[in-house]
Amino acid sequence: MLFFSVVVSIMAVLPSEEHNLLNAYLPGDIIIGGLFPIHLETNRTSIPGPISCTHYSYQIFLQSQVMIYAIREVNQRKLLPNITLGYHIYDTCADVTLAIRATLELVKGWSDPQRCLLPQNATLTQPKVMAVVGERFSEVSIAVSRIVALASVSQISYASTSELLSRKLKFPTFLRTISSDEYQTKAIAELVKQFNWKSVAIVGSDDEYGKYGSDRLSQNIREMKDVCIEFIDILPGYFSKNDSKTHERLAALVDNINKSTAEAIVMFTKGPNVEIILEAAIKHKLNKTWIASDSWSTSTMLATLPGIEMAGQVFGFNSNRNAVPGFKDYLMSMFNGTTNGILDYHLNHYPFCSNGSGEDRACILTNSIQETGQCVDIKCLASHLDEDETYNIYLAVQVIVEGIRRLMECDHQKCKRQNDFTALELLMAIKKVNFTVETTHLFFDSNGDPSLGYDILYWNTTQNKIIQIIGEYWPNGKVVVPQDIVRKMHSVKLTAYNCSKTCKPGQELKKQNVKLQCCSDCVPCAEGEYSTEQGAECRRCRDNEYSSPQRNECLKKKIDFLVWSDPFIILLSILEALGILLTLAFAVLFAMHCGTPVVKAVGGYLCFLELFSLLTCFGLTLSFPGKPTAASCMIGMPLFGIAFSLCISCILANLLQILVGFQFNVKTKSCLNKVNQPVAVVAVISGIQVALCVPWLCLYPPYPTQRHLSRTILLQCNKGSIEFFIAMLAYNALLALICFLFAFKGKQLPDLYKNASLITVSMLLYLIVWILFIPIYINLFGAYKQAIESAAILISSYSILCCHLAPKCYIMVFKKEINDEKAIVEYIRKHYERKGIALVK
Repeated sequence: MLFFSVVVSIMAVLPSEEHNLLNAYLPGDIIIGGLFPIHLETNRTSIPGPISCTHYSYQIFLQSQVMIYAIREVNQRKLLPNITLGYHIYDTCADVTLAIRATLELVKGWSDPQRCLLPQNATLTQPKVMAVVGERFSEVSIAVSRIVALASVSQISYASTSELLSRKLKFPTFLRTISSDEYQTKAIAELVKQFNWKSVAIVGSDDEYGKYGSDRLSQNIREMKDVCIEFIDILPGYFSKNDSKTHERLAALVDNINKSTAEAIVMFTKGPNVEIILEAAIKHKLNKTWIASDSWSTSTMLATLPGIEMAGQVFGFNSNRNAVPGFKDYLMSMFNGTTNGILDYHLNHYPFCSNGSGEDRACILTNSIQETGQCVDIKCLASHLDEDETYNIYLAVQVIVEGIRRLMECDHQKCKRQNDFTALELLMAIKKVNFTVETTHLFFDSNGDPSLGYDILYWNTTQNKIIQIIGEYWPNGKVVVPQDIVRKMHSVKLTAYNCSKTCKPGQELKKQNVKLQCCSDCVPCAEGEYSTEQGAECRRCRDNEYSSPQRNECLKKKIDFLVWSDPFIILLSILEALGILLTLAFAVLFAMHCGTPVVKAVGGYLCFLELFSLLTCFGLTLSFPGKPTAASCMIGMPLFGIAFSLCISCILANLLQILVGFQFNVKTKSCLNKVNQPVAVVAVISGIQVALCVPWLCLYPPYPTQRHLSRTILLQCNKGSIEFFIAMLAYNALLALICFLFAFKGKQLPDLYKNASLITVSMLLYLIVWILFIPIYINLFGAYKQAIESAAILISSYSILCCHLAPKCYIMVFKKEINDEKAIVEYIRKHYERKGIALVK
């Protein structure tokens, strides 16, 4: 009620001269309304006053005649038996206020405000028209739809594509024979993706068509992630060449486009606005790639602007094109004697030329549509007939006719039902149509949108037929364009402001410049990343791979561990084998001379336990080379700790025996005799080490691990518990230090075989080796870390074998004369005589 009152008040304040809108009328049993912006602009300003229409459009004049022709064909072919269709068509001048006025005229009789005061159950009169074809522009269609919806009159637009009109709660009677901007914006986004464009700019207008289209397009492009929107510029709904503000906004827009790195400029606005922008682009020789929305993609007037090739290349989208059957012949026959108000106006202002005179002049006139008083050649006029909106108008009329046929149950002979249906019934019937016109199958979805696709256009300024179809797009489908054009677009290099969309393999495009929103530089991939495509995002290589020096591929990492073929390992292996052989040889010698003084001097039977522990140590060093396994890791350092502590415990027991033997203090000797229990000493001392290593092996055992380095995978043993590892080494070091102190003290004793001195050297060597081992082990990295462990064990074992046991074997083989008890007694007697001590025999 409020909206209706506002509309009526608008009519009341309009000047009287505006009541005579350009229109055409034909009476009939059923009247179909038509709204066409035959004039594209008005002289509307911010100051109230008379409004006149300007910018006459030949194309839209022809579109109004297509509706008249379609209705004429229906009547002549008697598609509705005993029913005559009429029409009432108005020129809206692309102005919302004038369109509202024309719409109120169409629904006259129903739109009287007094009807709102009728009782609720009163019979309501039906509107003057039962359906309306139009309007062209979405902004105008929105205003019209709100009025016709009050009367349940069907509105079928042939060019309004705004997605807003698909909302049935707001526009319940609106349908269209052109696809919604939802699909057009998806099509544009798909073309951007197909052509490998990385940056675009969007120019829209502050009206329903431009604003909603720009918003939806920007949303679709942002969802693609790898495409950047350089800028979005929303211009006023109407540009005027004589407006100073227009010149300011135009200058700013041209400057933005000229500085932009955008590879394509999408213009979602009306043709008159585009004309001003393209003229400026030609003047400044911008040479850009433009994407035309369906509002101007087929404009021959724009495509033939002088110097249009200097603006750059133009791609566009438009609903599938088709010729209205028979209309061109009808036009060439000068409308076959038909007359109507709009045609009369045209002939008065733009009469047809006779005998083909003025043909060139007429074509120039078509491109300068504000001129008057010049004749128009009919052939030139026919050459500017579009095949998209005209066909959509033809479809709109056929949809209304099909709805009436279904509602009145008509066949080729008669209609079963009388012409007594309501506008609402016709609306329901139209929504259910599902039929084929020529080659076009048409039906409406729940939003009133048809299932039609788009033609992809290209303006080829070098051909006579400038606007060419190069591909197509169907809803929920993909863009289909020739591969040669796709390859051409892929090969284009963008170099403005040092930005580039083409990079060498191994590089990715990254935004480096904050000022230029879409400016990306080619940045090499980091270590461990690669990029195989031009400018594609760098991706991480897998854990077992590393990136090539060029960063264009991933290579398999080399497996690194101590291999048997390594020269250092070969040397260690030889020494290990030699150590095993020497230990076995020493064991044989000691067994052969088991009861001799030399064997007794090194502990007797303890020497075999000592040799066994050394044999174990030499054998354990063989577990370090090769690929680490759970078993090899567990038997390495833990078992060495146990074996070596057993070896040192035997030496300590031996030293204790020597000290007891040469102790003459009765009280001290009595105390030492109590602890001089070799088996117990060995068991206790080595048992402590066992008590450390067994929990280590049970709770936190060493295990094989992989360490991923830049180009290798290092296989090595993890100690499991570094605390147990340190405790094991520290305990062995403590035992070695105790041995060293005992042996050093025992050097003053009469020891024919230098046992204490040799033990001192061997323990000192052991301590030095492991003191040096710790910093080297900590700082060393790689496979040789385990080799150092093996070398340390090897040197420790050789220090005892060579310094402690080898001299005894030398005596047994080469110095047999001193391997005798008499020689020992004589050596001891002389030792004490030198000190002045008498011995009791």
